[in-house]
Amino acid sequence: MPMERVRRFLDENGVKYVIQQHSTAYTAQEVAEAAHVPGRHFAKSVMVEIDGRLALAVLPATDRVDLQRFAQAVGASRVELAREADFQDRFPDCEPGAMPPFGNLFDLEVFVSPHLAEADLIAFSAGSHHEVMQLAFGVFEDLVKPAEVAM
Repeated sequence: MPMERVRRFLDENGVKYVIQQHSTAYTAQEVAEAAHVPGRHFAKSVMVEIDGRLALAVLPATDRVDLQRFAQAVGASRVELAREADFQDRFPDCEPGAMPPFGNLFDLEVFVSPHLAEADLIAFSAGSHHEVMQLAFGVFEDLVKPAEVAM
């Protein structure tokens, strides 16, 4: 199971969630469509380097990370998209590009877009290109404690 770590974490915290299978899809927008979830409620995970340290940016599938804006919001001199080779070891049980937004379980700081925070329920890739999880945004926020920043 690609996401046993996340499932165990959610189960240990008594969280209600839904797991849904869908046809294979790779981009966040494609996954949202395959899972019949509005793109603004689908949380995509984007790995970034903030002044050289890895972090996880979580935003709706419909949005793109504005690296300059993100850098200003976190007080960094530079924010760049991370290269897959720099973080693939952090997610050993996930398919490339299907990381969940639970950076706290992978020793990563997590930043969330205020646009995603507007959603009651969010869905996200569950470690593979054919499975999503859904849960309340408030639960995600309570468990992950992401910093909300404009990006």
